Amino acid sequence: MSETPIIQVQNVTTGYGKKKVLSEVSFDVYPGEVFMITGVSGCGKTTLLNSMISLLEVISGDIFLDGSSIVKANEKERLAILRKIGVLYQSGALFGSMSLLENVSLPLKELTALPIDAIQRIAHNKLKMVNLDEFSHYMPASASGGMQKRTAIARAMALDPKILFLDEPSAGLDPSTSVELDQIIKNLSKNLGITFVIVSHDLSSIYNIGQRVIFLHDGRVMAEGKPEDLRKHKDPAVYRFFNREPVS
Repeated sequence: MSETPIIQVQNVTTGYGKKKVLSEVSFDVYPGEVFMITGVSGCGKTTLLNSMISLLEVISGDIFLDGSSIVKANEKERLAILRKIGVLYQSGALFGSMSLLENVSLPLKELTALPIDAIQRIAHNKLKMVNLDEFSHYMPASASGGMQKRTAIARAMALDPKILFLDEPSAGLDPSTSVELDQIIKNLSKNLGITFVIVSHDLSSIYNIGQRVIFLHDGRVMAEGKPEDLRKHKDPAVYRFFNREPVS
């Protein structure tokens, strides 16, 4: 693993209006890593992700993606930085009037000058990476929840990003489908060297694919490390969460 972080979150404080959700949050993510962000509901996981992809302005602090500040960038610079990332939203956010292939093709049509035959070849290849090439003609309504999530990952990979941000990818999926999605993420990380930042409270996925994880609590990073190590953490809140124990 490279010693130079591909993501640096430095003392980030953010929230909505006057309400602070996160305070002085700092951590690094390294190239090719599967990095997990977890914590109880309402702890600020998605708020943190939205700050990292520039959907939410930070109050203070800085965020570097592949060496460039997304916080201090002007509009042109920000667009260039965002071309290096892909995002899977919790809902998948597919366009219902487009086939799976058309959904994956859309970023290529909108953001490149490639001819249509090249766009379709690339889109088919991305669908093949998530085991969906033979279903490329399906409409989202005809696809299962797992297929929709995999299509959304393929679309997020359309422009060959260095970093993929996934918001609760296993939400709404049955256990076997969730494991299948985990395996795809593992394969993409191993074979393509993509860096994954995954927001999740699914402990099965965290233990299965997470190489490192941060635990958010009361707006701060309370714990950071390998998932299996956090099962032995001395803080009661961290210990209970990673061992599925109820709050006493």
